[in-house]
Amino acid sequence: MTAVSTNSPKVTLRLPVIGFGAILLVVIVGFSIAAPNFATVGNAFAMLHAMVPVTAAATGIAFVIMSGRIDISIGSIAFLAGSIGGLLMDSGLVGPVLGFAIILVTASLLGALNGFIVSVLGINSLITTLGTMITFRGIGLMLTEARVIPLPPSIQNLGNSTLGPMFVDTLLLALLLIAIHYIHLHTVFGRHVTALGNSEETSQRIGINTRLITFLVFTLSGLFAGIAASASFVQVGSITGFLGRGLEFNAIAVAVVGGISLSGGRGKILPGILLGALAFQVISNGLNQVGADPYIYQLVTGAVIFVAMYVDAIKTRGQST
Repeated sequence: MTAVSTNSPKVTLRLPVIGFGAILLVVIVGFSIAAPNFATVGNAFAMLHAMVPVTAAATGIAFVIMSGRIDISIGSIAFLAGSIGGLLMDSGLVGPVLGFAIILVTASLLGALNGFIVSVLGINSLITTLGTMITFRGIGLMLTEARVIPLPPSIQNLGNSTLGPMFVDTLLLALLLIAIHYIHLHTVFGRHVTALGNSEETSQRIGINTRLITFLVFTLSGLFAGIAASASFVQVGSITGFLGRGLEFNAIAVAVVGGISLSGGRGKILPGILLGALAFQVISNGLNQVGADPYIYQLVTGAVIFVAMYVDAIKTRGQST
């Protein structure tokens, strides 16, 4: 019977993280030289603030990927859940606190639906989430009639709330990342996610309830899509039909660049997801600061993703030999 590793190898993960961190530092220094306004405290905190939604989404989808599955519906989950909560708040039926709670619960339930279809009905995760991606966004557009849903006047400035120099949503996400990182590395659930990603067959043989784990990772992915929707709502000040569009691919890109293996079973929330999100935010902000053509960002992003996937493929082949 093939042995299952329930913990990510520290040595194999530490070296790529150090190398990636060094490259990111060089990029930051380069932009700092090219654009004087880049290397300011205000810009640094603004970048951390801007990357909150995609970081949250990437954190949730990381668990799905580490379990050996994929979820491309999180953008539509964010939009539908945000639309439902936003409409209820805009109509005055619920207050902001209950409204945001509804967003999180709705997103979790939509994620749970994905989990049920994949784990119980046995349908491929890519096919499942492709279908729900289209369906959820369609329902959201029907409910909102493609109109803009404003943030309640009582919390219009919530997105710009700070504690000292740091935005409140950045601090809250940091605490959440620490908690999720601990859950991944130091709980039975986290170890079972890693084991499932390494080998579903072997996981079943050693008594892991793979259906339950699969259901839970999709539910968790939905919850974090709801967190991303809430963060976007307060930052932008409204919900539009563009909310969450492309979020799934940005989140997957962040996860992959952050060291989450698409083959499953490998990766860490910290520092991986944080570094991945920071890399894309630094590139986006830096290119904007130097006045580069907006299309260059897509080119650079694609190149970064390709390199990250190539490195992951080499690591995967090395561990399989």
